[in-house]
Amino acid sequence: MTINTLVAFFELHQIMWVVAALFIINLSITGIEIVLDLVTSKERRWKDTMANLAIFVAHQVIEKTAFASLGFVALLPFYYLTPLSIPMSVWTWALALLAADFTYYWMHRLEHEHRILWASHSVHHSSNDYNFTVGFRLSLVEGFFEWAFLIPMILIGFSPFQAIVGLVLVAQYQHWVHTERVTKLGWLDEVFNTPSVHRVHHGSNRQYIDKNYGGILMIWDKIFGTFAREEEKVIYGLTRDINTNNPIKIVFIEFGNIWRDVKKCRTMGDRLRIIFGGLSWRPSYFNSKTGSQKGPKA
Repeated sequence: MTINTLVAFFELHQIMWVVAALFIINLSITGIEIVLDLVTSKERRWKDTMANLAIFVAHQVIEKTAFASLGFVALLPFYYLTPLSIPMSVWTWALALLAADFTYYWMHRLEHEHRILWASHSVHHSSNDYNFTVGFRLSLVEGFFEWAFLIPMILIGFSPFQAIVGLVLVAQYQHWVHTERVTKLGWLDEVFNTPSVHRVHHGSNRQYIDKNYGGILMIWDKIFGTFAREEEKVIYGLTRDINTNNPIKIVFIEFGNIWRDVKKCRTMGDRLRIIFGGLSWRPSYFNSKTGSQKGPKA
């Protein structure tokens, strides 16, 4: 399959109508929730909401630039390297969605376990509110590296188009789970990522940390031991709040924290571990207060 054909799919393939429809639905339910919160006087941090919307607009601007094609271009060498090829059909789209969901689980989990990745992903967890606008509160730099997690999908035969769109669909599915207005859904909470399941993931309660990474299905969390049910009231946000509604600070604050720690390190090994290691690790020669603190919520 030629590059021109693959590029054309992003404009002409019928699956893109599904992507567009989900985008419109997500915008619509977000607007409806905002109106409902205004009408019912539901408690909401409105400055936080405005910050989320500002970050969303910035995302849309970036997606309209050449940066949006970075992942596609980076995956092409792997596509032409592999001898395997999976043709596109209804059934292989189902397989691609399942593979993308599995990929998302591990990408998401690693973003919570390694500090340089968490610096990007923590943006999504730094709100003390939980509403649909939090679904728009995403790092502006994740797109520069998340494509790398799709390499295994490419190597087993999926095209870059199918792999990227599969991951996009997994991400778009998750928008509706960012709400407190939907309560527990019984057996659905055991199978799918639902508002109850994802509220747990956004909790800074001790028993909720490092739980429920799944995008669409909860089977991965159950297989790998990271599933938890919503029991006590969820406390949203990080274990150490960032205390800002400035969109720029929200997006880059953890990178600044990493840089400050890197400058205090005495060896290259410690610098690398600060950047790529676990969230709470600090060298023993850091002052006792810093060394004993738990890192940002994982």
